[in-house]
Parts: sequence; structure tokens; C-alpha cells
Amino acid sequence: MPLIDRYIAKAIAIPLAGTLILAAMLLVLDKMLRLVDFVINLGGPISVVWRMLANLMPEYFALGIPIGLLLGILLAFRGLATSSELDALRGVGTGFGRLLRVPMAYAIVLAALNLFLVGWLQPWTHYGYERLRFDLSSGALGASLKVGEFNNFSKRFTIRIDRSEAGGTQLHGLFVQADDQKGGAVVATASHGRFLATDDPDTILLRLEEGRLIQQNPSFATPRTLAFESYDLPINLPRVDSFRARAQNDAEEMTLPEIFRASYGGTTTGPENLAARANLHFRLVEVILMLLLPMLAVALAVPPKRSTSGLGIFVGIVMVVAYHKINQWAEDAGARGEFPVEIVMYAPFVLFAGLIVWMYLTLATKPGGQPIGALERGGAKLMTLIKRLLPNPRKRLGAAR
Repeated sequence: MPLIDRYIAKAIAIPLAGTLILAAMLLVLDKMLRLVDFVINLGGPISVVWRMLANLMPEYFALGIPIGLLLGILLAFRGLATSSELDALRGVGTGFGRLLRVPMAYAIVLAALNLFLVGWLQPWTHYGYERLRFDLSSGALGASLKVGEFNNFSKRFTIRIDRSEAGGTQLHGLFVQADDQKGGAVVATASHGRFLATDDPDTILLRLEEGRLIQQNPSFATPRTLAFESYDLPINLPRVDSFRARAQNDAEEMTLPEIFRASYGGTTTGPENLAARANLHFRLVEVILMLLLPMLAVALAVPPKRSTSGLGIFVGIVMVVAYHKINQWAEDAGARGEFPVEIVMYAPFVLFAGLIVWMYLTLATKPGGQPIGALERGGAKLMTLIKRLLPNPRKRLGAAR
């Protein structure tokens, strides 16, 4: 690899990796707080939070990779421009087309990675995430007992504990009520207790120690009472429904070949077909756009002469995020049948691609061309106005003297 290509590749790699790590951390932290609250409210084990976050990582990277690619190239070329290295390269005959070789190589590799994420990996991890939510809500993950609250294992069994020790294996201060289908009930209090496994996977044993018990039954003239040192109470576990199959009425859980067959293979009709086609083209335009991001990054990276303005960074992030939001709206509109799917998905792409090409050609072919020159000049005037309106501490200090 020529020296200039190695230099540009290294300059892009550092901000690209930093942006991806930062974006992933921010998305994970935002989601983690909500997941912890969700898991705790359902009484599930805290370890499930990490499994749910792991299933969300492909989605986060699919969102972060385009932003990371844009910022990596933009910051690298901005460094070349502000240090006059770009002028030196242009002076020896190196055009922007030559300089885009390495950024385009990054774009092709990352676009292929993103295609794998959204086309094959993300459908499976999305299904895994939804399955964990279902298992947590249904109790299949072994919901923990909440101390000081009435916990309903089923419609016929309620338990309350005052204190729990040894990871929930030792219970203290128990109240238990178990009803049967014939109208009978057992109500017991105990100083201590613990759960024991049985040979039947659908039944567990609650061993109560040092307590009293009241048994009611329609055939009893009066309730029966019992003081015990140890009493075993069998508990029938509630039946847990099995989770649905993957990709069942959910286009996001279909891999790329599956969603293509659902869109144009005649396997779906009506609203399901619209949803599949909209989701398919949403994935494709998001990946194809990455091949245009190097031109957008370079067009926004070069500030006007004698300027170190970072406006291009802000504009680039706003443009990519806004286009992503427009794509989401277009997908929803196409899935609802408000507009033809292919038109509503590719019309914004064609307009955005045309804008990117114009910005790049303005920089690369016009002497002194500045695609966001008007914004730069407007931003400079705005900052000057703001500085005039703000109080100047130096003037105050001079007046005081």
C-alpha cells in the first residue's frame, strides 16, 4: 500500500473506532437503565439484563457504523485540511478521486459488515431479545420472590416472606396460602422455609419449619389447625406457554433471503407483503447509502481558508440522522399502504444521493468550492453577534480600574 494510503487509513481508523465504541456505550447505557428496571419489576434474575443487551448489540452497531464511518473520514480529512497537508497533496497533483480510494475501501468493507448485521445476524438477535422478554414475563426464567410483598405463583398459590438469605435458598417469616380446585385451602405461617426440587419437573416442594397451619374444606365442619415443626407443601408450577416461531408476522425477524421471498416470492399478500417489502428496502437503502458517505464526509471536512470551523461535523451528523428518520417514516408509510413502497423508499435516497454528489463535485471541481460556504458564513456572523451580546469581563475589569 502506498505511503499516502497508509497514512489516510491510520488517520481514519482511530476516530472510526472511537466513534463506534462511544456510540455503543451511549446506546447501551441508555437501554440498560430501562432493562434493569423492567427485569427488577418482573422479579427476574439480573443476569438476563446482560443477555438482552447482547442481543441488542447488532442493532446498535448497525446504527453506529454509518455514523462512525462518516466521522472517521470527516475528522481525518479535516485534520489534513487544517494542517495544510491536503493543500500539499493537491499541489503535487493528487486529486480528491485518488484520495478517496482508502475511504471507499473502508465504506465497502463496513457496508458488507452492515449488510451481514441487518440481513442475517440482527433478525436472530431481535428474535432472541423478544424471546427473553416473553420468558421473563411468563416466569420461565425463574422470577425471584419479592421480599415484603405478596407473590402469586399462580391463581391458587400466594406467598409472602419477610426476609431472604443465601441467594433465596433460606426464607424467613413466611405466609402461604394454597387453594385447590375443590374449594379447599391451606393457610400457613412459618418461621423458616426453603424450596426443594422433586422428580416431577412441574412440581416443587416448599418445606416449612416451626409454624402453624389452618386447613379449610367444604367437607369439614370446622377448619382444622395444626402446629408443626416441619411440613412439606407441594406446589404445582404454572404452565409456561411456548414462544412463537421466528419471523412469524414480523418482518424484522426475517433474514434477507426470507424477506425477499416474502416480498416478491408470492408467499405473503396484503399488509404482510407491504410490511415485508418496506422493511426489505429500508435495510437496502441504509446499506447502499454507506457507499456515498465518503464523498459526503470529504465535502464537509474541508473548511474555508483561514478557518477552523467544525460546522461540517455538526451538519454531517444532522444529515445522516435526519435521513435515517426519514427512512423510518417512509418504511412506516409504505407498510401502511399510504404510498407505493418502492417510490416512498427510494425517492428520499435519490434526492439525498444527488445532494451528496453535488456537494462533492462543488469541492472537487470548482476552485475554492465550498458546498456549505453559506452556512459557514452565516455561522460566523451568528457567533460574532453572540459574542457582542455577551458581557465582556475584560471591559468590566478595565472600568473597575
